[in-house]
Parts: sequence; C-alpha cells; structure tokens
Amino acid sequence: MSRLSPHLRAVLQALLVTFLWSLSFVLIKIGLQDIPALTFAGLRYSLAVGVLLWVALGRPAGRASFRALSRADWARLVGLGLIYYTLTQGAQFVALDHLPSASVSLVLNFSAIAIALLGIAFLAERLTLRQWGGVAISLVGAVIYFYPVAFEASELIGLLAVGVALLSNAVASVLGRSINRGGSIPPLTVTTISMGVGAVILLGVGLATEGWPVLTAQSAAIIGVLAVVNTAFAFWLWNVTLRTLTAVESGIINNTMLIQIAILAWVFLGESLDLKAIVGLILAAAGTLAVQMWRAKPETGKDRGQEAGDREAREGEAA
Repeated sequence: MSRLSPHLRAVLQALLVTFLWSLSFVLIKIGLQDIPALTFAGLRYSLAVGVLLWVALGRPAGRASFRALSRADWARLVGLGLIYYTLTQGAQFVALDHLPSASVSLVLNFSAIAIALLGIAFLAERLTLRQWGGVAISLVGAVIYFYPVAFEASELIGLLAVGVALLSNAVASVLGRSINRGGSIPPLTVTTISMGVGAVILLGVGLATEGWPVLTAQSAAIIGVLAVVNTAFAFWLWNVTLRTLTAVESGIINNTMLIQIAILAWVFLGESLDLKAIVGLILAAAGTLAVQMWRAKPETGKDRGQEAGDREAREGEAA
C-alpha cells in the first residue's frame, strides 16, 4: 500500500470499508438466529464504544476535546445518539430480522434522497433538475424491485421498521452535518459520544424487553467482529479516506454497497435475486448516485466536512 498514490490508496481503503459494512448485513442476519434484535444491536455498539473510548481518551487531544464541549454540544451529540444509534440502528436490526438483506439495503439506499429533501427544508440546500431526475429513477427502481406488492405479516413489520430506520437515518444525517459543519468537534469525539449514548439506551431497552441472550461461541464472535472491525475500525478508516476523496468519490464508492450486499447475501445466505430484482437494484443505485453527484454548487473544503458528517450518520451500512 505504501507504494500506491495517496488517492488510489484512499479509494482502496474506502472500498474495504464498504465491503466490511456490506458484510455486516450477512453477519447480522446470522447472529439474529441466536440473539434478539435490540439486544444484539446494543451489544454491538456498546462494545464498539469501549474501543473508541480507549482510543479517544488515550490521547491528550482526545481528552481535551471532551473537556471543551459546551452544554449545547453535549445536547446535540446526545440527540444524534438517540436518533441515529438508538432509533435507526435498532429499527435496522429489527428490519433485518424480518426482511431479506437486499430489501433492507434497497430501502436504506434512499437515505441519500431523504437527506437531500430534508436539506431543502433545514439547510437551504436546493436540488438541481438532474437530481430530481435521479430521485425519479430511484423510485422507478424500487417499484420494479418490489413489484408485485404482496407482503406477509412479518414482512410488513420489517417494512415498517426499515421505514423508521430510513427516516430517522435521514434526520440524523442532517443533524450530523450541522454538527460537523463548523469543524469544532473532532469526528472521533462526535462518533464516540453519540454512539455511547445511543448504545447504552439501546442495550437497556433490549435487555428490558428481550432479556439477556445465551451467547454461543459463534454469536459472541460475530458481536466482537461487528464491534471492533466493522464499526470502530471501519468508522476510523472511512474518516481517514475523507481527507483525500471528494464527496462525489465517496458517494460513488458508498453506492457500491447495494450491489455488494446483494452478492454477499446470495453467496452466504442463499438470498437469490431474479432479473427484475437486479434491474430494480441497479436503477435505484444509479438514481441515488445521480442525486449525490449532480450538486447545485461545486464542492468546497466545507462540503468535505459536511460529507464527513453525512458518513458518520449514514450507514449504509449497518455500519
């Protein structure tokens, strides 16, 4: 890697992150066979917070950033944690418990569109005509994927959960962008505090409603990998790539997750896709990519800070 150019290295690192986040869908589906959804999510993010705290508080700059937070900063970070981790991630785990991975991924792929629409109302960021065209293409792709519309009762629960995850994810992204826009709070501090608040509440709700699960060696290993590798390490590496990649480049790479998840779910979970579903996924991905690429203004350094906020509050992932 040291022989590669900084840009190519950043691209490969970002692709690695999207692969890890895509793999999370598979690991979560396997883990849900033994662990209830909310408790599973709470355990994953609580363990990840432990790793992030160890990293953040182990450095003088990290400790200083915590002490420098105002009451308003703490309030916004707590709000971000409640919306993104407690609500969004909890709903996403419930959705994966009732729907195929590709279906959940497709709906969450509309986060970029929902964020763009919310940005009109709360951030005075307008959409171009081409971006509206991208919205239309994505909607057509979703209609093709889900047609004909016929869901079982358990799938309706999953659709409701993924809908909640989509909306709360979009709100969290706008809030995360506003927090990161000023650049006064380091990304590691934002992630650690917001994730810590959300994880503790999520785990508490899970234990209160689902009880403590009996962890097998496999489920314990899945929680550990998701927490340390797919969350703590992946978030850090993604932020590293944002120092080099533009917002458009990051958006393109992030959009590959939709296809990656479909392939991984087919290989490891046996979730096959017919031609209609594949066409729907491709159109949805293309439309979302158009919304991200065709911006009203040229990118600036400030936009990159906003993109960092977006990526922290979006998961494509079951990040």
